[in-house]
Amino acid sequence: MPPCSDQWISWAAQIACVFEVLAEKPGNVTRTRDCSGLRIEQFLVSAAAIGPAFASASTASVGEMIRDGADHTKTLAGVNTNVGILLMLAPLAKAAALGEPNELGSSLRRVLADLTVEDSRLAFASIVKAAPHGMDTVEEGDIRDTEVTITLREAMGLARDRDTLAAQYVTDFELVFTGCAELERLLDEGRPLSQAVVQTYLTILATVPDTDIARKTDMDTARSISDKAAEALKLGGVFSAEGRLAVERFDQMTRDENRLYNPGTTADLMAGSLFALLLSRETPETVPELLARW
Repeated sequence: MPPCSDQWISWAAQIACVFEVLAEKPGNVTRTRDCSGLRIEQFLVSAAAIGPAFASASTASVGEMIRDGADHTKTLAGVNTNVGILLMLAPLAKAAALGEPNELGSSLRRVLADLTVEDSRLAFASIVKAAPHGMDTVEEGDIRDTEVTITLREAMGLARDRDTLAAQYVTDFELVFTGCAELERLLDEGRPLSQAVVQTYLTILATVPDTDIARKTDMDTARSISDKAAEALKLGGVFSAEGRLAVERFDQMTRDENRLYNPGTTADLMAGSLFALLLSRETPETVPELLARW
């Protein structure tokens, strides 16, 4: 079977972003709830904006896709809502363009191994433009460095202990594929995709403290929020009445006006997992089935 077409990769990237924001994930912008100045309309426009960046996945570099996606998003949405998502999607897009859909993991390992210094320069510039909260200056591999000398994978390796998204670059996107496998498992059980997304999101958050929260507050706070996610899961999560009440309480706790407790990193991982799920479906003809199961 040939690699995914650039058109399907572009569509899948957009659809993954739409699915991610539509799901009622606690603490995040969703179909029914804004999040301290951010609205679903901005995220839907952002999803549309990244399509052209992935429409040349077979020829563009990972850094170029991140840069173009961030630039198009800023132009159309007015804010950079998705630089973390772009960091997750770009290597997967390149892998899908180079290898067969059922070999996405092995293709991704090759892509990550071949990342360049130029990929670092372009990705760093995009992150600086996005200006995420709590991004401290570090001695080596700082995103504000004007003279970048290390590859994007090497840079991400330096940040792996303080940023879960960075850690994906040196663990072959372990959490992304874990999320994809959990989505597949829940779909196989007959669960609606919308519920599968929220349950998988809670599962990842319960296991790995959200480093976006840790940057804005501290790691102890991030761990305490993960503990609350685990408590909701123990009650059944979105699959039981008691669990849904716990998820609602959890949502209220994490939806503060300064977005200090917004599990943004976990949401970015979910976008990556949804993208991997779509790419594994191989062709666009499978999307109506997923829509019917929303």
